[in-house]
Amino acid sequence: MPSPPLSLTTRPPGRTRARLARRLLLAAAGLAGCPEGAEAQETVTLDTLSVAGSGAPAGLALRAPSRSASRLGLTPLETPASLDVIAGETARLRGQNTVVEAVTQNATGITTIASPGNGNGAFTARGFAGPNSIQQLYDGTRLFVGAGTVNFPFDTWNVERIEVLRGPASVLYGDGAIGGIVNVVSKKPVFVPLNEARLGLGTDGVARLAVDSGGPIGESMAYRLNVSGNRAGGWITPDGDLRNLAVSGALTWRATPDLDLTVSHDYGFQEPARYWGTPLVEGRILESLRFNNYNIRDSKILWQDNWTQARAEWRPSADVTIRNTAYRLQSRRHWRDVEQYAFNRGTGLIDRSDYIEIYHQQEQVGNRFDAAVRGEVFGFRNEFLAGFDVNAIRFRHTNNAPYGGESSVPPTGYDPGLFINLAGTRPAYATRTSQASVFAEDRLILSDRLSLLAGVRYDAPSLHRDDLRAGTSFERDFRSVSYRFGAVYNPTPDTALYAQYATATDPVGSLISLSQSLANFELSTGRQVEVGAKGLFWGGLGEWTLAGYRIVKDNLISAVPGQPGVSTQVGQQSSQGFEAAVSLQITPLWRVDANLALLHAQYDAFSQTVNGAVISYAGRQPIDVPERVANFWLNYAFAPSWEARVGVQYVGDTVSDFGNTARRPDYALVNLGLDHQVTPASRLSLRVYNLFDKVYAVSGNAVDGIGTNWLLGRPRSFEVAYAVSF
Repeated sequence: MPSPPLSLTTRPPGRTRARLARRLLLAAAGLAGCPEGAEAQETVTLDTLSVAGSGAPAGLALRAPSRSASRLGLTPLETPASLDVIAGETARLRGQNTVVEAVTQNATGITTIASPGNGNGAFTARGFAGPNSIQQLYDGTRLFVGAGTVNFPFDTWNVERIEVLRGPASVLYGDGAIGGIVNVVSKKPVFVPLNEARLGLGTDGVARLAVDSGGPIGESMAYRLNVSGNRAGGWITPDGDLRNLAVSGALTWRATPDLDLTVSHDYGFQEPARYWGTPLVEGRILESLRFNNYNIRDSKILWQDNWTQARAEWRPSADVTIRNTAYRLQSRRHWRDVEQYAFNRGTGLIDRSDYIEIYHQQEQVGNRFDAAVRGEVFGFRNEFLAGFDVNAIRFRHTNNAPYGGESSVPPTGYDPGLFINLAGTRPAYATRTSQASVFAEDRLILSDRLSLLAGVRYDAPSLHRDDLRAGTSFERDFRSVSYRFGAVYNPTPDTALYAQYATATDPVGSLISLSQSLANFELSTGRQVEVGAKGLFWGGLGEWTLAGYRIVKDNLISAVPGQPGVSTQVGQQSSQGFEAAVSLQITPLWRVDANLALLHAQYDAFSQTVNGAVISYAGRQPIDVPERVANFWLNYAFAPSWEARVGVQYVGDTVSDFGNTARRPDYALVNLGLDHQVTPASRLSLRVYNLFDKVYAVSGNAVDGIGTNWLLGRPRSFEVAYAVSF
């Protein structure tokens, strides 16, 4: 039977540590709601258990099977790689309403450089930044990046869990994953009735409404429907308001005990805040300018996505599993803004430039198939999987390049003005991309303590691009092979030591929108060596991970010395670092989750032509990459039916230019939460974001080594939410 979806903490008298450990292990197996004698009525802190049908526990989930780091469905404890599993319910309980918030405030060493230009969803990991290096997936399917933009999915209401693999993942998902992947796994149909609703209100006109419903339809079918909408007046004025809507529906038919067929459709609609940053004055943000929006009056940002999937899973025997997923994604995007702002010391005005209008039309149709077999090889247990995926992507880019137009406005009391369109908006280019790959993975279990894991993938994408203005076109084929080898040694059943060597490839730009100037360059290549350890302790109440790694990426685009304006592919970037995470149920009332990432990243060989001279940036820190990142969460169930939590997120300083002269300072954010179980089926929650009202920059621009404007993060704000199950 399922656990009550909104159960909060109670204070069971005399609970022993062993009984609590058994309860937590049940949660890790997804069985938190199954009775176990008298313990069926016991609960612990909300962030500990799998609740509301999330299917994944909080903590590090070292014993929860996952397919993001290995298609064989291994647990993190069995996998020679670094994997974070973030339960969707944990993200919602911590007040994380977006995928970006859930990933950056919970996963180890992951930060964001979100902006309206990249879909408000770009990440950094292990010294690499952007959607061409940190790949994003939905239900295990790669989302191809068009012109540096991915904007789906965005809301955590429909999230069962988020799996974050740190380090190269090209052997699993192809090019564009040298820093890692973020895989959002959606809620699935359930055969037990489930209904939940949530209403939230907050400062800056925030209003949220969400509904989740699931259950059986007869004996062999089940459904799931999630709807969530958010709107706000915004903390930036004018025109800082936002609104979005996410609808997700799925239907599963258990045709036979061994065959499941699922059809699902997701719709996403977003009108985010039309805000591109706040100009710096003498290198800092003035309080009088902090909440000003310097965009035009008729600005517009609109993103719409439709994602349809048909999945089949057949288990003809206990040792064979066959899966197939067919899918279609349609994305429509529109921007009309003035995007660059800089304070002019001479005039005292804000100079605005880059009046940009862009339309994206993107369609991705594909299919993924794999088959897994368990058996023996030379008397040793063995698990083998092989498969293929194919994709056809069409992308059309309409714009008003060369993006002219300039204006100046006073810092305060200004008229935003209207859009200036000098060149006219018209179709610019269209591309057709086909991609095909084959992959295989094998796990050989030599003993109860030692296992070996190997994987290989061959990718063959092809691009055809038509320049709709010049009437020219070109075609380009790429070929790549990625592989990895790893070993896991278990000195005890609850401890794993591992080592891994992996290779990866990255495109020199977004593959499906590659320009003529980059067409003759090869994919960038990378390799990683990683060693680590992970395990459980204190009877299962605690989990920990340690990892050390070095990644080297070759074939960056670099200037040719002595030949201004000529580029070649000789650059190199490297990173090496240490990561640690711990999750511990200290007592039945106290819980702590923490992680830390220490990194040294640099360009080893990289140069550009600046004002006719070749400048080397060897030894400099890569753009947008912080070298210190940490998260900390503390839960305290201080009274029956009451629970408080505090979260701290620290991000080290970053740079906005290759020369490392335009720096954005580090920041630490403190978030608070308070939950009260009003009735067994309802919960009242209070959230405080950015408690100390820290002024911080998520991303920023620089010109000639001088910072011009920063895209600021959320100021101090409050929200209250009421959730009920029925």
